[in-house]
Amino acid sequence: MTILDGKKISNEIKNEIAGEVQKMKDRGEKVPHLAAIIVGNDGASETYVASKVKACERVGFESTLVKMSSTTSETELLNKIKELNENPDIDGFIVQLPLPPQIDTQKVLLTVNPDKDVDGFHPTNFGKMALDMSSFIPATPFGILELLERYKVETQGKHTVVIGRSHIVGRPMSILMGRKGFPGNSTVTLTHSYTKNITQITSQADIIITALGNPGFLKAEMVKEGVVIIDVGITRVTDENTEKGYRISGDVDFENVSKKASFITPVPGGVGPMTIAMLLKNTLLARENHRLE
Repeated sequence: MTILDGKKISNEIKNEIAGEVQKMKDRGEKVPHLAAIIVGNDGASETYVASKVKACERVGFESTLVKMSSTTSETELLNKIKELNENPDIDGFIVQLPLPPQIDTQKVLLTVNPDKDVDGFHPTNFGKMALDMSSFIPATPFGILELLERYKVETQGKHTVVIGRSHIVGRPMSILMGRKGFPGNSTVTLTHSYTKNITQITSQADIIITALGNPGFLKAEMVKEGVVIIDVGITRVTDENTEKGYRISGDVDFENVSKKASFITPVPGGVGPMTIAMLLKNTLLARENHRLE
């Protein structure tokens, strides 16, 4: 059994990006600039955005953090997005989700300029991805592809089962794993809360990608020997035995499933670190695209 070490691979990617940025500096070129908008005081979002800013510093990117209060109106946020769209210094930016209830998330995502949408959430980028055209791939799916590629996990002709159909992970993964090329060329089954006999489906899978947010959902009896497991789930579970009073759990019963798996991602330290690395990679790509314009 091989652990798909996202921490290790993400560090490799960051080092590669830092090398590219250094070359830009040596040529006297503008370095990539990533901005993030955060609305409100969601603890998990603040932690995540802080780690993105730190990652930018590490690779030599410029970064801007725009903090807005939880009472921000939809109009105020849309105006801020338009400002970033029109700012030539900003290569890419993200709007941290979730947003407060008074704001229409869909409207916000549609307002982001697709050329600066380094999260890959805009319908233009999603559509291009579905058509195998060059686009920004959402950071978490992009990270999963990179893990599979760098560990040389065979995907061609395999049966991939995706659990969860969110627009951020499940849906794009189902498209990407079925595309031509590597990683891809697999036969994909997309499962969700209305899927019947899910164990029957998962027990036939060569590769399982689960993004449910349901701790310990995938049990050993649901998978076959030699399965490849990608666990995207990340949930805080109350645990009085720990110092913090909680532990981080994935969707997979790691202890037992890992005994049957050929490859498996840990939680934490698997897919999570890859997401930020690929966001940086998308920002580098955005900078390249703007340079060529």
